[in-house]
Amino acid sequence: MAMSFVAGFWLVSFLLIVTPGADWAYTISAGIHGQRIVPAVAGLISGHLLATLVVVAGVGVLIAGHPMALTAITLLGAAYLLWLGIALLRRPATISTARQLSGGWNQWALKGLCISGLNPKVFLLFLALLPQFTDPHGQWPVALQMSALGLMHLITCTLIYLLVGYGSRALLASRPQAARVVSRLSGGLMVIIAAILLVEQLR
Repeated sequence: MAMSFVAGFWLVSFLLIVTPGADWAYTISAGIHGQRIVPAVAGLISGHLLATLVVVAGVGVLIAGHPMALTAITLLGAAYLLWLGIALLRRPATISTARQLSGGWNQWALKGLCISGLNPKVFLLFLALLPQFTDPHGQWPVALQMSALGLMHLITCTLIYLLVGYGSRALLASRPQAARVVSRLSGGLMVIIAAILLVEQLR
């Protein structure tokens, strides 16, 4: 696999990862909750891994060819984001209260999996990008090339999300009111993204 393909994919992947979205909002929320950063990120990465496996296995093309399937995934993802966002807006967490209210490891991991796994844009991203950065005439089979690129994306994604989570934790640790504001902003961002997904479907 040519290094130009690898470098090109990593650059596009990196730019997309550092663009704030639902994953960022959830990671920052986990940062406010302290010890829930790792399970939250693990859940998010599991969703990205699922999307990678679907595309590499060739199922992605089949799903993309069935608009009803994509619509169902979009509606489920939008509804879940809306529910999480409203919950954050109604009960914004601070560093002190988050320690008392935070759920278990599995709960945070499952939420992360649902956020990224039910996000059709994550799936469509892999469906659109992975084939473009493979070489049909390369020494590696195309499926192996896509797997390697997907693994690189997952590693980059993990490092950035951990940085966002622990960075937000460090910045907000001594600012309980700021943590409440950021929690509300995270919830608002989730609601906005959910609304955009729903509007796109109505159109």
